[in-house]
Amino acid sequence: MSAAREACDVAYSLAEEQDFQQVLNICGSDAFDGLDYMAATFHRWLQEPGRLVFVARMTNRVVALESALLVDGGQTVVFQGLRVAPDLRGRGIAGALQRHVTDYVRRHYPQVSAVRLSRGDRPSPQTLAKYRVIAKEAILCLCCEAADLGLFVAELSSRLPGRADPSPPAPVTLSQQQAETLLLSEHVVSNLLPGKTIINDWEPLRPVEANMEVLRRRGLTWIADREFEPAAISLCTTPYAVPYRHDALHFNINVFGRSLASVCAVFLAQLEALLQSLRGYLIFYTYVDPTVWPGLRQTCQNNSNVSLFKDYCQELVLETDL
Repeated sequence: MSAAREACDVAYSLAEEQDFQQVLNICGSDAFDGLDYMAATFHRWLQEPGRLVFVARMTNRVVALESALLVDGGQTVVFQGLRVAPDLRGRGIAGALQRHVTDYVRRHYPQVSAVRLSRGDRPSPQTLAKYRVIAKEAILCLCCEAADLGLFVAELSSRLPGRADPSPPAPVTLSQQQAETLLLSEHVVSNLLPGKTIINDWEPLRPVEANMEVLRRRGLTWIADREFEPAAISLCTTPYAVPYRHDALHFNINVFGRSLASVCAVFLAQLEALLQSLRGYLIFYTYVDPTVWPGLRQTCQNNSNVSLFKDYCQELVLETDL
């Protein structure tokens, strides 16, 4: 059967709770290097205000999923979570589902003028031709047993850039209100945010008041190198279970800023804040400006059994007009 014919044989609908197991069936335990978040997010996504979760079915089997989150005060839709059953990839189903979602948004939300998404799989020239690249982050991917994380933090802390200062300022854990005030400030928007975009765990948002409610739902930990006019501000997601190993936890740290000393300081402060709560095997990704990545990578060389989970990789934030 041709790919075009298969795409025509697909039925689309909004996802429901009872689709959960079938959705997990199309993910696969090795998807995203064993770090697939769908089990941790599917039920929350169905309940989230402003989010639409679609599934594609062939003969009552769920074969694909895509979600769309309305952001920027309803002016933009963020596509997230695209999945296609492994045995049906390359047959046009993903593109057909995305066209269905796009058409649905056009009909029901005519105020939406742009589509935004993140990609980390080296998008093809054909994909890049359809979108504008509005931001880029480099990713440092590390892993370790939770029992080794304290040793890693202590080792790196002893040789942080800037520790020659006899009394370096300690990073500051921000309240939600403090974080929001900074994120909307001209200093942070113009000097720290990549492409003037807040990126939380592959979720790109413009720094506008309407998006602060989206961030409040995420349970993020915010740390900056200083409370006013910071050189680095960071967010960390709540750790969640992933299929990589029976006791594996994954979390993401996004650090905005280009000062290596400040980036390293808030990175370690985020790890210190997590130390008492973590168990099992940890895989943690830290997203930074590409110019900072080599220095952070060198800083993270250690004798504490923390190793690279993957070599250099990156996240691109793409946008196009609807």
